[in-house]
Amino acid sequence: MTPEEARRRMDEGRIYPPDDEDLMREQLACLELLYDYNATRPNEQGKRQALLQKMFAEIGEGCYFEPPLHTNWGGRHVHAGNGVYGNFNLTLVDDGDIYIGDRCMFGPNVTVATAGHPVEPKLRSRGLQFNLPVHIGKNVWVGAGAVILPGVTIGDNSVIGAGSVVTKDIPANCVAVGNPCRVLREIGEHDRIYYYKDRKIDLE
Repeated sequence: MTPEEARRRMDEGRIYPPDDEDLMREQLACLELLYDYNATRPNEQGKRQALLQKMFAEIGEGCYFEPPLHTNWGGRHVHAGNGVYGNFNLTLVDDGDIYIGDRCMFGPNVTVATAGHPVEPKLRSRGLQFNLPVHIGKNVWVGAGAVILPGVTIGDNSVIGAGSVVTKDIPANCVAVGNPCRVLREIGEHDRIYYYKDRKIDLE
């Protein structure tokens, strides 16, 4: 298989060999930038922002990712809107495209995966993989330790509970939890009065 065909199959979501030499060389250059990002000191915020501009496919204003940040391609296939926040140990398996809307928040140890491997043993033994894009809408909160699997779409304003494994699409404006992750309830009037259990919102 030629490098061009491997790249085409990778971008089209078909099974392909990720150990293609040209792909690996490109990936390594991306990971060098990721290494530099994770090696920054806390007071080097300007340097971090400059590196994110180089690393990500797209990144809006006011984004912040706590080091260590883990990505397969250094963010090369990540499209982030404005005001996105990622807490410690955010893992973006960005062999495929990851789209993140404005003002999304990721708790510690969240994984967003686009890459998968064939279930068929002989294909898997050859190290073949496929990638399916993940779409996360605006103003989504993904709780600590959640895992979002390839091909999933999460609608605007939804909350994914800590430790959830998201295997299927989640609609907008709901709270979803569990393994596999399912809609628990819609976001409604109660949430406009209480910020946590019986604790009332006391700010405008």
